[in-house]
Amino acid sequence: MTSRSTGILSSCGSGGNLFNFGSPSIKRLTLKIKPPPHYLGSKSLSLKRKYHPSTFSALSSSSDMDGGVTPSLFPLHRCKTLHLVRHAQGVHNVEAEKDDSAYLSYSLFDAPLTPLGWQQVDNLRNHVHDSGLIKKIELVIVSPMLRTMQTAVGVFGGGGYTDGMDVLPLMVANAGNNDRSAYSSLNCPPFVAVELCREHLGVRPCDKRRSVSEYVPLFPAIDFSLVESDEDTWWKTDVREPNEGVTARGIEFLNWIWTRKEKEIAVVTHSGFLFHTLKSFGSSYHPLMKDEVCKHFTNCELRSMVIVDRGMLGSDPSVTNYPGKIPQGPDLPSAAAKTPPNSSS
Repeated sequence: MTSRSTGILSSCGSGGNLFNFGSPSIKRLTLKIKPPPHYLGSKSLSLKRKYHPSTFSALSSSSDMDGGVTPSLFPLHRCKTLHLVRHAQGVHNVEAEKDDSAYLSYSLFDAPLTPLGWQQVDNLRNHVHDSGLIKKIELVIVSPMLRTMQTAVGVFGGGGYTDGMDVLPLMVANAGNNDRSAYSSLNCPPFVAVELCREHLGVRPCDKRRSVSEYVPLFPAIDFSLVESDEDTWWKTDVREPNEGVTARGIEFLNWIWTRKEKEIAVVTHSGFLFHTLKSFGSSYHPLMKDEVCKHFTNCELRSMVIVDRGMLGSDPSVTNYPGKIPQGPDLPSAAAKTPPNSSS
């Protein structure tokens, strides 16, 4: 019997991909933001709305009746390419490796990148430019946290910024107490901050964001208009978001992606968010592809995925399809176009 795919989010191509970065296996796979997750009691947290990965697809293969594997085929305008990036090494990553209880320290509030993290950013930036990926990306979506915005700007932002330019800087010099010069917003995609792709919420101060009014002077050209509140109302001191809550939020994020007109999008986010979102698609894959899609991201790793609008959420028509018959004329069936039997050869 033919197996049914429960969702398609996949790496693209079997011969390796030029864009993926940071992992041994090379592969290629806007609306008003919904309210934050709602607390149920004092120790649990969940979303009101339920989503399922069956709404989406990821160019996986399906089994035929003989047990073989057949490729999937989807209209191009029902697909988007997502370039998923985990932030570079943050101060909290280093401290928690020494002692896991460091995650509870308020000294790691909204942790910035380490000097090694900035080196990782520079290497990924070189890869993004050398591969030509920077010319393809139409939008950069970033979690509104210091470490993710530093990573996003460093990888996908413009060149150096100097006073007197006609544009705002994406990041001012020394933002987050680093030794970096300012980055320009020239010759790069637009950036938008979206809370749905934040890390696990609650308890750990490293996952609590600053107020938007603190971020805007540091990242003037990032669009924060989709962040509904100035203060962080999603993070709670004594309640850690459950894994299934992160998964539901991730599916809602992908649902929101389909309200965007852009077809090729970079998303700079977090390890936990990526893992729990992507593993919800795992049952639809060959085991090797499941590993490509679902395994944990390393710091500053990039994986390129294709997502398919199998639930018909998007409404944009194809910009490449062509209807034919212009101008119109007789269109004989192939049988009628055959040479008449009495004609001479």
